[in-house]
Amino acid sequence: MEQQSKNYFGLGNKESLLPQEEKLEVGNSKKQLTIGLPKETSYQECRISLIPDAVKALTENGHRVIVQRGAGSAARFEDIEYAEAGALLTAHPAEVFRADVILKVAPVSTGEIDLLKGQQKLISALHLTTHNKNYFKRLIQKKVTAVAFEFIKDKTNDSPVVRSISEIAGTTSIHIAAEYMSQLEYGTGRMLGGFTGIAPSEVVIIGAGTVGEFAARTAIGMGALVKVFDNSVYKLRRLKSFLNQNVFTSTIQSGELIRALQTADVLISAVHSKQLRAQIFVTEEMVAGMKKGAIIVDVSIDQGGCVETSHITNHNDPVFTQYNVTHYCVPNIASRVPQTASIAFSNFFAPVLIRAGELGGIEKLMLHDYYFRQGGYLYNGILTSKLIGEYYDLPAQDIDLLMAAFH
Repeated sequence: MEQQSKNYFGLGNKESLLPQEEKLEVGNSKKQLTIGLPKETSYQECRISLIPDAVKALTENGHRVIVQRGAGSAARFEDIEYAEAGALLTAHPAEVFRADVILKVAPVSTGEIDLLKGQQKLISALHLTTHNKNYFKRLIQKKVTAVAFEFIKDKTNDSPVVRSISEIAGTTSIHIAAEYMSQLEYGTGRMLGGFTGIAPSEVVIIGAGTVGEFAARTAIGMGALVKVFDNSVYKLRRLKSFLNQNVFTSTIQSGELIRALQTADVLISAVHSKQLRAQIFVTEEMVAGMKKGAIIVDVSIDQGGCVETSHITNHNDPVFTQYNVTHYCVPNIASRVPQTASIAFSNFFAPVLIRAGELGGIEKLMLHDYYFRQGGYLYNGILTSKLIGEYYDLPAQDIDLLMAAFH
């Protein structure tokens, strides 16, 4: 089991492949990390950044992991599993927030900033528009080095964490649509997909990115007729290539989209905007022209949604009906399947933390790994994100120049 766990997280006999001089350098630079895993306090955030198997891999590599009791229970990972994996358990969040490295799913809250001892490393989501200027000033005062995982890149210039969560969101959106479509209260009482002797369901997807791709994969796998719209012909071509299917694709022309929506059983809004607000592609009039019992899953609701009739709902009260069309508009769809999403987070963070330990810490990882460094927005209390600086009118410095100066 021990060997299986190490292989699972991509660990191998790396040092045996290095020349003797490099072995000594790696050995001398190793650092034991103390990692704090607090319980998430954000509303309906059920995920956790490290599952017990990941904690086991970290402790076997000499690191300390402090877990707040109940931190994984919403994702069905119990305290006993973390204890057996070698974690130190505490009921007090203040003890977790004294760790050298704080690992969270949601951004730290203002109350959690008060618990930071200062000069620590913080890895979490950023959620830029949910904060204010004072929030970042308080982090700056704590001299924190902070990394937003949604901005960490890989060698393809893609965001590996965002892609994993987008894959989950795309697949889950179809499962959600199937659930409500089968209910007479919200849908038509029909099964999503195709069945012998029955015409297949029609699924319209707006957006040919990762969410759209995995929504299309799942819908096609269930036997549905899928139509994908996007204004990027390149993305549409890439999607058809990835799916290896001659699926219907179109640019977002109002006439073509209106005709598709009039016969659609399901609409998946999967548009991701580089701006702060998603563009409205489906007007109220278009929604009014959809079939009674049609289902809309607006995955882009975290950016305001691209359906004019959408408004934010939550996991406790996820749907509403307008023009006899059911709308599901819950941000953070991946938190609906928290165990799956937590495993996806773990698969990314465990190898990253182990590598950081081998190199001598999070800052050394930022120095050596250009792609990981792209997620940094604070370095020893200095703002390094031009985006945050412009949005909140704060001075920002170039992280590459800063790191060169410090090292």
